[in-house]
Order: sequence, then C-alpha cells, then structure tokens
Amino acid sequence: MTLRSFSTLIAAFIFSASLCFSFPVLASAGGEETHNLNLGLHWAGLLCIAIFVLSYAAVLVEEYTHMRKSKPVMLGAGLIWIVVAYIAPEYGVDKDALHEAIMHGLKEYAGLMLFLLAAMTYISALENRNVFAVIRMKLVLSGMSLRQLFWATGILAFFLSPIADNLTTALVMGAVIMAVGRSNASFITIGCINIVSAANAGGAFSPFGDITTLMVWQADKLEFFDFFALFFPSLVCFLIPAAIMSLFIPKEQPETIDEHVELKQGAKLIIFLAFLTIAMAVGLEQTLGLPPFIGMMTGMSLLMIAAWVIRQRGAVKDKDFDILENVASAEWDTLLFFFGVIFSVGGLAFLGYLELMSTAFYDGLGASTTNIILGFFSAIVDNIPVMFAVLTMDPEMDHFQWLLITLTAGVGGSMLSIGSAAGVALMGVARGYYTFVSHLKWAPVIMLGYAASIAVHFLINSPDGLF
Repeated sequence: MTLRSFSTLIAAFIFSASLCFSFPVLASAGGEETHNLNLGLHWAGLLCIAIFVLSYAAVLVEEYTHMRKSKPVMLGAGLIWIVVAYIAPEYGVDKDALHEAIMHGLKEYAGLMLFLLAAMTYISALENRNVFAVIRMKLVLSGMSLRQLFWATGILAFFLSPIADNLTTALVMGAVIMAVGRSNASFITIGCINIVSAANAGGAFSPFGDITTLMVWQADKLEFFDFFALFFPSLVCFLIPAAIMSLFIPKEQPETIDEHVELKQGAKLIIFLAFLTIAMAVGLEQTLGLPPFIGMMTGMSLLMIAAWVIRQRGAVKDKDFDILENVASAEWDTLLFFFGVIFSVGGLAFLGYLELMSTAFYDGLGASTTNIILGFFSAIVDNIPVMFAVLTMDPEMDHFQWLLITLTAGVGGSMLSIGSAAGVALMGVARGYYTFVSHLKWAPVIMLGYAASIAVHFLINSPDGLF
C-alpha cells in the first residue's frame, strides 16, 4: 500500500469516526430544523456516508487511476440525493421541500461557478497572450543563483496567488523551477515545496486567492477587505519554512538557457481588463450589494469584445483568438468537482449529519480548537469540502474565528502534497522530482509555519491578543 493510499484510508476513517462521535448528541439535536431529517444510524444515512467516503477516496487515488476527480464526486452526489428522496416521505418531507433544498444548493453553486468561470477564462486568455511565459522567461534569464531563484519564485508565488489563484501560480512558478533546475533534482524538489507553501499562503489573504476564500466571501461571512487581516499570518506561514529550506539550496548558478518569448498583441489590454474586472467585482459588491459574479461576468464580456477587436485588427496568427475557446479550456474538471462536493455535502446536511458534527465539535471542543484541527484535515481531503462543510454547518462564530478557519483551511493543505490543488498540479508538472514522499519529508517544517501563522493571527487579530 502506498503512502497516499494510506492517507486516503486515514481520511475515510477520520470522517466516519467524526460522524459516529456526533451520534450521541442526536437525542438533543432533533426536530429544530425544518429540512433536517436527523437520521442517526438509519441504514440510509450510513449508506450516504459510505457513498461520500468512497467517492472521495476515488478522488485521492486519481494519480494512479487517472480518472478525473469530478467523475466520482458527481456520481456520489447523485446517489446521495436519490437515497435522500427515497426515504424522505418516511419523515414527512414532501417533494416541494426536497426541491427547495436542492435549489438552495444550486444557488450556492451557480454564483461560485460563474465567478470561477470568468476568472479561469481570464487566466486562459493571459496564458494565450504569453503573459505567464514572459514572466517565466525573465526569471530564467535573470542571472540569479539557485538560492536567489528559490526566493524569487517563492515571493512571486506569494504575491501572484492572491490575484491569479494558487493553482495557476503554482503551475507558472513550477515551470520556472523545472527550467532552471534541470541538472539539480534537489533544487526542483525543495523549490516545488516552497511554491506550494507560498501559493497557498498567499491565497489565504485574498478572496481571489483560493476557492475557499471565495466561498467565505460570497457567503457574506467576511467583507472583501477583512481578508487582508490575514496578510501577516500568511506571510509568516510562507517565510518560516522558506527560510529553513533555503539553507539547503546551493548558491551556485543554474545552467545557461537560451529562451526568448514575447507578449502577443493585446496582452497589455487584457492585463488591464483583468484588474478592471476584479475592481468591478469588489466595487459593485461594496457599493450596490451586487453578487461578485455580476462584476466578473461583466468583465468577461469586456474580454470577449477585446478579443473581437484583436481578431479584426490583429495579425493573421490572431485571427483564431476566440474567447469561447478559452472558456472551453477552463478547468471544467474543477468546476464539476465543485458541483459534486456542494451537492454531496448538501445531501449529508439535509440528513442532519453536519448539524450533529457542528454540535459535537464546535460546541464540544470550541471554535478555536475545531478550526485548527480542520486545517490538518484539509491537508488530507483538500480544503474545498472542509470549508463548504463548515459553511453548511454555519456555527456561531465571530469575525476572528471566520478569519481563523479561512487561514487554517487555506494554508493547512500545504502540509501534504495532496492537500491542495497547487500540490497536486505540481506533482504532475515535476513528476519524479516532486512527490508525496519528498513533500512529506518537509512536513514538520511546513507544520512549524502553520503553527506560527496561527500564533500571529491570535496575536494581532484577536480582541484580547492572547490564545
């Protein structure tokens, strides 16, 4: 059994144990929510839990099965709701109530999906115009030593991630590491770990940096500018592991590489439109109360018009520059995976299990302890289902605690290579150099940064300044 398969079993065990731990509070939890069946140990409930665990286990072994992660979770979501619909009449739930619950999940998904679709389309368009390739070329040809490149790629990843999201950032900076470290396997390994840590840390203090921060923002748990209170905790989370790992990077020069890439026509215009779109998403939400996806989709229309202008006035090679092709090349596997997660977790919430978990953990252990533990859990099962489960539980938490779960879910995934989209993507880009085992060796160092970031958050953001 591989270490990754072993971690899958651990994740399944923890999730199942968590639900079982929640069952003793069943007697005191029932009947308060209209759409909450509180099944407890009913066969249908246990079957839905098994479906969720198995579907997510299939996600975690994607590296070996090569089956995209969206497929098992979408199937799991469908099966869970079929079971829910089958047993709902026994509990007096009519079709209208069931339909209302499903449409609530669709509302949650639609807003996030449209936002992400616009963001992914912009990223694809910027890639098409060679924006990221030029950044990579300038770093490769900068003449910096390996240690300087280690810091440069890490710092750029930390500050690019809040704008371009952690996955895209990891891919761009990972390409730099692979290009300059071809003859130094150790540099590639440590450089990739640093990028994952930096990208996840940078994404934690911006609503645009990660899907989880976007989810918290769109759920109105935090205002847009509230996230920047996590800047210093996130910075510490990146700097401490980076400082330790940099001691193992030699100061020697990388191999000379002859490479030249130029920006394509319209690149600067699209960069301007990307920042304008972000400003519209934030501004319209702050001033008019419009959902952020309205600003993003408006900006996407401007991008489509800009592409039309480029085709009309551009060179022959730009005649095929069509934004709809960029829409097609968006990360649809991630968008559909997100659908499966939302509806799977929504089904378990309808059955009453998330309310029981909330009572057992948030009421039993306290918000701070639970939120810190969930950061470790996100390293095993990814932060998207963890954050959506918390949002669905909707525990009574103040501003400080919502910032804490945003931080821990965002940076906790850095402790394992499978804990974030950035880590999983780099395992593919740097196959053979950056692996689950190579990342695991540095997990204690990254865990040190995780602990330090939480301490800094308590120090500067807590009303009392103390744990």
